[in-house]
Amino acid sequence: MKQLRIATRQSALALWQAEHVAARLRQLHAGLVVELVPMTTRGDQILDQPLSAIGGKGLFLKELEVAMQEGRADIAVHSLKDVPMQLEAGFALGAVLERADAADAFVSNRYRSLVELPAGARVGTSSLRRQAQLRALRPDLQLIDLRGNVGTRLGKLDAEQYDAIVLACAGLDRLGLAGRIASRLQPPDWIPAVAQGAIAVEYRSGDRATLERLQPLNDADSWRCTAAERAMNRRLHGSCSVPIGAYCLEIEQGLLQLIGLVGDARSGRLLRAEALGAVDAPEALGEQVAQRLLDQGADAMLR
Repeated sequence: MKQLRIATRQSALALWQAEHVAARLRQLHAGLVVELVPMTTRGDQILDQPLSAIGGKGLFLKELEVAMQEGRADIAVHSLKDVPMQLEAGFALGAVLERADAADAFVSNRYRSLVELPAGARVGTSSLRRQAQLRALRPDLQLIDLRGNVGTRLGKLDAEQYDAIVLACAGLDRLGLAGRIASRLQPPDWIPAVAQGAIAVEYRSGDRATLERLQPLNDADSWRCTAAERAMNRRLHGSCSVPIGAYCLEIEQGLLQLIGLVGDARSGRLLRAEALGAVDAPEALGEQVAQRLLDQGADAMLR
């Protein structure tokens, strides 16, 4: 078969990511025809409620997986931070591309940093992880829900509905909007979402021909680091309804460092833990950090 069809959401960022994967596949496999199959998911359609209230980030995957089940698509491209820790039966991840900047972006038309915001300033984000960290650093701020794609969120900022908003740097960078970033909220002081900045490709498990095509896309370092973060999240039974963050990097050859965070979006209480582990055992490292968080009482916060 010389054709590969990519199921993707229709947002500008999702299409950019799918086109990026398509271009890489065409470069790697001469003569391969790669087509995009854009579609709208329930997560894109319901914008008046927080994701945690309507079923979580898995809502961004369901329609794409149905398209693969029905033979209308062969693979699906996702932001890995939106992919549930446990995939539906019959699906697997075939590749994680080289990770972009995992940091969050502080975006404002008037202020250059979180510190500069005046007391009572309105900050837009629906992420409970971001809310917990904002609450810990600036309990005086008004935190207001903000849903929609990148363009919609920036439009609401420009309409002065917010004094600042917090987005992922990777999305802004990919869309050529890095100039909108006032400052980058970076580890270790600020912890991003699990696997933020990484693009993942999902396929039908058992489809070995497709997996062989995907494997050259896989970046080993990004795969290991996101595997550690996702293992931590899985051990904590994390979802978008719980403020959990993680960041892993290879600090020297053969050694990974993982920082994990669990927060309370209402009180701003944060628990942090970190550990070092071997690059060939990222999931064990993730479980170790998760256990250290549980030992501090994270289970009560997670409930």
